[in-house]
Amino acid sequence: MKITRPPQIRRRAIHLGGALVGMALALGGCQHDEAVTASIPDDYKQRHPIAIEEQNRSIVVFVGHARGGLTAAQRADVMGVASAWMHEGTGAIRIDVPSGTPNARPVADTMREIQAMLSAAGVPPRGINARSYTPDDKRFLPPIRLTYSKIAAVAGPCGLWPEDIGPSMKNKSWFENKDYYNYGCAYQRNLAAMVDNPSDLEQPRPETPSYTPRRTAAFEKYRKGMPTAVAYPEADKAKLSDTGR
Repeated sequence: MKITRPPQIRRRAIHLGGALVGMALALGGCQHDEAVTASIPDDYKQRHPIAIEEQNRSIVVFVGHARGGLTAAQRADVMGVASAWMHEGTGAIRIDVPSGTPNARPVADTMREIQAMLSAAGVPPRGINARSYTPDDKRFLPPIRLTYSKIAAVAGPCGLWPEDIGPSMKNKSWFENKDYYNYGCAYQRNLAAMVDNPSDLEQPRPETPSYTPRRTAAFEKYRKGMPTAVAYPEADKAKLSDTGR
């Protein structure tokens, strides 16, 4: 026996099927938006990671026309470069010396003094690479430039605002209570600039040997039942006065 549905029921079924198809398309669009949003990490350490790379550190030494040699401040700069190179240098110290300039003779005298200071500080001859260069404009005073490479930690760039951080229908992070894109970038950049050894960001340093005399003295006091704390006789001098209380 064939059952025929009324026209009203058939129209309702057609409308219901269209509504289901529309909802499926809308849900598919939402899933696509979530996939795009998920491509940006929520953690600021992943959005702005600290990278380890090789950078150059350099100083300049200006030489006048009538004076050769280094000033007291310039000697301190050169010794600072030598000390830092011994600690963190990953390549030879490159010295760029201007040539064909009116101050060529004072530059030569200064160059010899720089090399002598670097050698006295412990930089080997193979760690110094001197080369000459011709300045583009000889009207200005071309300096002697000392450059070496080192391992450094970097992060950024900061200041990127791909989305509006204010209340807006287009700003999903406002409704979902998520961090904005630039959040944490300055912190990561400052941490990378302040770290002394970039290796500390990847692994801990090994323990240094203990101070045996102090450890032996503390164990001896502990064995005799005496207090092992250190007495600081100057500690009371740092306390605030009770006058006026």
